[in-house]
Amino acid sequence: MSKLLSRKIVPSPIPANLSVVDLVDNYFSAYNSARLREICHLLAQEVMQPGVTVGMSLSGAMTPTGLGISALAPLVRAGFIDYMISTGANLYHDLHYGLGMDLYASHPFVDDVKLRQESRIRIYDIIFDYDVLLETDAFIREILRSEAFQKRMGTAEFHYLLGKYVREVELQLGVQHSCLLATAYECGMPIYTSSPGDSSIGMNIAALALEGSQLILDPSLDVNETAAIAYFARESGIPDLEGKSAVVIIGGGSPKNFMLQTQPQIHEVLGLEERGHDYFIQITDARPDTGGLSGAVPSEAVSWGKVDPDGLQDTVVCYTDSTIALPVLTAYVTSQCPPRPLKRLYDRRSAMIEELQRLYLQAQFKQQAEAKVGVLKTQPVATYPCGTPIK
Repeated sequence: MSKLLSRKIVPSPIPANLSVVDLVDNYFSAYNSARLREICHLLAQEVMQPGVTVGMSLSGAMTPTGLGISALAPLVRAGFIDYMISTGANLYHDLHYGLGMDLYASHPFVDDVKLRQESRIRIYDIIFDYDVLLETDAFIREILRSEAFQKRMGTAEFHYLLGKYVREVELQLGVQHSCLLATAYECGMPIYTSSPGDSSIGMNIAALALEGSQLILDPSLDVNETAAIAYFARESGIPDLEGKSAVVIIGGGSPKNFMLQTQPQIHEVLGLEERGHDYFIQITDARPDTGGLSGAVPSEAVSWGKVDPDGLQDTVVCYTDSTIALPVLTAYVTSQCPPRPLKRLYDRRSAMIEELQRLYLQAQFKQQAEAKVGVLKTQPVATYPCGTPIK
């Protein structure tokens, strides 16, 4: 039978009691429901297996909905996400839940002028008091004044320390379910932010700089650390990491680019051999024809060396709302796959950077040596007037 006729559609009435797995497997039959089914199958059968390092990029207002706690934290605890690149806004709003603050479901057709008069904030159909922002800001500034933060650091270290403090608050308050930052701290999963100044967390860091704070977030550390993770996910050099690399992209934007630029950083800039990520999974509502990165398809990423051309069959893009897809794929994966041992990549950053630096300097030395040989070969040969070469 032709591969184009690979799955016969056999419709049947949906029963009253239906699991998420049965729903996805038997009733997500076409269009973007079928793409979501393909994502669930690819994750369960290939990606969430031993030997695959999984990175997730996160954009859009996901954590205000509670998905940081309900969908992302369970994936982290089960060892299904090994590192993450998120917008700062997602991590900021994640803090509200860790600090025991209240957010409410509403609807998008409220009077925003009235909300402003009542000191309330709206994120589409989520409503919360303005004091939630003020109290979260006050918490951030208080802990950032501590000695641990008075230095230059990457965002992984910054978020690890932030998660440590939040976890302590959760324990004091008796918060039942840990937020994403606290979970990442406990599991040793590094979280990076591609644009650290573009959120309320960054705004508070900027305010403290006016007080003389020595905290500086260094993006160069993040670029090299994420490149090291992606490189050693496929190459030997770091114990228990060599295997395959997968990216799960929720939304698009700057986190998607930061996740995928690890490959050009490796082969284009550092001069190390690399073929690109093995698996590419994206949930997005962005169109590819406008030329923006958020909607760029996996095959376009191949031209940049971001995705292994031999792995295009292991790439899926589902065009839907991430708040629909993420709970479904979390429920599917956690019910179908046994938990994986935590890689605790946060604890292994120094070893990876040291090895990446050694390989980079070695490649630079080789490149410079080859360049010198090339210059010597192209130098004109001196000759006697009769034409005999001078030795």
